[in-house]
Amino acid sequence: MIDLTKEIWQTMCTNKLRTILTGISVAWGILMLILLLSISQGVYNMSKGFTSKNDPLRISVWAGTTSLPWKGLKEGRTIKLRARDMEEVAKSNTEYIASVEGNLRLTAQVSTNKDYLSSRVTGTFPEHFNGRYTLRQGRFLNQADLRDQRKVAVLNNKSASVLFNDTLNVVGKLIKVGNSAFTVVGVYAHEWEDDVYIPFSTAYALSGYYDKMWENQIHLKNVTNEEQSAKAERDARNAYAKLQNFDPKDDNAIYTFDRYASSIEQERSNRILTMAMWIIGILTLITGIVGVSNIMFVSVKERTHEIGIRRAIGAKPRKILGQIIAESIALTTIFGYLGIVFGVLAVEGIKYALRNASFPLRPEVDLTIAIEVLLALVIAGALAGIVPAIKATKVSPVEALRDE
Repeated sequence: MIDLTKEIWQTMCTNKLRTILTGISVAWGILMLILLLSISQGVYNMSKGFTSKNDPLRISVWAGTTSLPWKGLKEGRTIKLRARDMEEVAKSNTEYIASVEGNLRLTAQVSTNKDYLSSRVTGTFPEHFNGRYTLRQGRFLNQADLRDQRKVAVLNNKSASVLFNDTLNVVGKLIKVGNSAFTVVGVYAHEWEDDVYIPFSTAYALSGYYDKMWENQIHLKNVTNEEQSAKAERDARNAYAKLQNFDPKDDNAIYTFDRYASSIEQERSNRILTMAMWIIGILTLITGIVGVSNIMFVSVKERTHEIGIRRAIGAKPRKILGQIIAESIALTTIFGYLGIVFGVLAVEGIKYALRNASFPLRPEVDLTIAIEVLLALVIAGALAGIVPAIKATKVSPVEALRDE
């Protein structure tokens, strides 16, 4: 093994320029593969993080205007999402629909003796917070708040800073919503939402039982495929149609967005993106493989006499084959490793450059990518050397000894 290592090193050092130029093409191919796969992983993490924050197990529903006549009623009627209908919609498919919740927006000023907000006041359900926000202090709304119509509120951390000049000791303090006093029970963080959330039942009472909402959220359960979420959506639409008296086939009467199906489609897109990155990276790497293969062909040609002597004194073809492939793998591995190092440094450079970017794209090199690239590297080295190695084993000892 030591003799083989020394021989490989001596061969590489004999033609330094040729070895370095060929190695650069290998290193560049590996560097590009690392970059592409890391960016693909960053896109995947970004989309996965966005999906998880927005609770994919739900269907959003918005009211629209009918575009089809139905049972003597003309088109053009405005549909209303009513609070009293949510329970009936939830009963339309108890297998896949866990609950239906709505948001009720109030026109009320939120203030303290220090300052006031222009944020919206939204009455909502505890399910609204499922995975969508980062809790900074206290808690979110719960079923007891909803049941007892408690006057409690959850603030955005920026709103807490405006109202109290403090974001660390806000829980338990009082704010005014209109003319009513509310106790702050939690503080959340979000990229763009800054609503002041209060229990839906409390908002419903404060509004004078105003029975119109701007959206509903249908929360799903036991859903493991798109067919199941589609059935839940279809049954809910039929329930809305029956309650609001419109054609179930009228897509303009209510608008729905199946977030579960959207998350599945996003997963497919991410897989396609990763596959595309692999293809582009491999094609780039092939350039280096061709270079290694060419240098091994030249090496075999230059050592024809040497190979003939070895064959003449009894060296078996598989030993010659193994030596040439080993040289190819060694050349590819050494410069491929340099490509991995520079690739990781390039990824870290991109992460540093994007540290203050508004979009959360963070390319990364995880253990899976490193192992995949390492395997690609070894396979590439073996493929680059196999054809020249086969040619070396076919060298006739007699003809090789005549070669000058």
